[in-house]
Amino acid sequence: MSPLSRRTLLRTAAATAVAAPAAGLLAAHANAGPDGRSARSSAAGLSLKIANKTGEYDSGSIHVYIVGNDGTRQCRVTPEGELKPVELSDNGPDGYTDYAIPLTGDETPLQLPEMSGRIYVACGEKLKFKAVDGGQGAALAYPAAWVESDPNYGVVHDCAEFTYKSGAMYCNTTMVDMFSVPLAIHLKGAKDQTTGTLKPGARAKVFEQVRAAEGFSGLVIDDKRVIAPGHGIGAGKFAEDHFAAYIDEVWSLYEGKDLKVTTNAGTFTGRVRGGKFAFTGPGEVSFDKPSTKDVLFCDGALAAPNDGVTGPVAAVLGAGFNRTTLVTEAEQPSKDPARFYQGGTPHHYVKAMHEATEDGKAYGFAFDDVAGFASYIEDGAASEMTLTLTPF
Repeated sequence: MSPLSRRTLLRTAAATAVAAPAAGLLAAHANAGPDGRSARSSAAGLSLKIANKTGEYDSGSIHVYIVGNDGTRQCRVTPEGELKPVELSDNGPDGYTDYAIPLTGDETPLQLPEMSGRIYVACGEKLKFKAVDGGQGAALAYPAAWVESDPNYGVVHDCAEFTYKSGAMYCNTTMVDMFSVPLAIHLKGAKDQTTGTLKPGARAKVFEQVRAAEGFSGLVIDDKRVIAPGHGIGAGKFAEDHFAAYIDEVWSLYEGKDLKVTTNAGTFTGRVRGGKFAFTGPGEVSFDKPSTKDVLFCDGALAAPNDGVTGPVAAVLGAGFNRTTLVTEAEQPSKDPARFYQGGTPHHYVKAMHEATEDGKAYGFAFDDVAGFASYIEDGAASEMTLTLTPF
């Protein structure tokens, strides 16, 4: 997988309603299996099953949407598994497309063609995707359920992300934007893997934990969803300076001592000089002091270009800020989850997401894959994927 490509996708989705899943998402691994050899052909598509175990919604009231990019254009998948381009003419009389795939029972079989994108699930009502002029062809205005004026604000929905190419599948559940519907992925192929499964009763506990945390309560939207703090800032539901004191503490601490950051490129040594966090090692990189918003979106001063040097260091720094481990550990990344989310201003949103899952893994922020804590799995010879809406 190419984590930086995934982060680019996540930030794009966070920043704009017209979110186009990146055309080369996970391209670094798309043609090779786990051992580096070419994966088997996938002309027939991947067997995909959607399972309804919500206990709250009957299958007739749940709809699925598979949307994304085939490498050259935005597209969507029909109930028959056909990949079709998004067209402006797809908008109906109400101004929105109807790409809904209905569930046919407790487990609905589908075919997933080669593409990168998202599998949305909507409970109770259909989602409204609008085809718009993207400048280089038709694009989709994706749901932005953290915005009250969005037409999908009242719909209970969520999504999983994936790239499927040449028989290889890379996929994850995500809470980077919000959490609403508990989802689990079961991937079969060279291995048998699952991710994203919540503990019994965990959905309600997430809502309770976030609501009870000082400064985070505004992120809980009735019983529909919990929105990520970065989006909360934009909606006036989260303080834009929430992590300012912690950021100041990190900056002050490393004016007088070194921070060691280990990446695939090697180990970097950093210290704050002249207001910048400057690192030397396999390369020279520096970062301006981030804002709370930069930390939450893993962007701005913590932007991670896919350059093999600045990007990996930014990712580790971003993870350290979100996990509040930078003050307590001068060697990063921290790999002991028991030490995460401590101190006076922990990231209660992400903490709640990780505590909710059976394996402790979740995609609570865009750098959550640092040190392997994201709800992500891959298989270079995938044969079947099941996305389960687990009990509420």
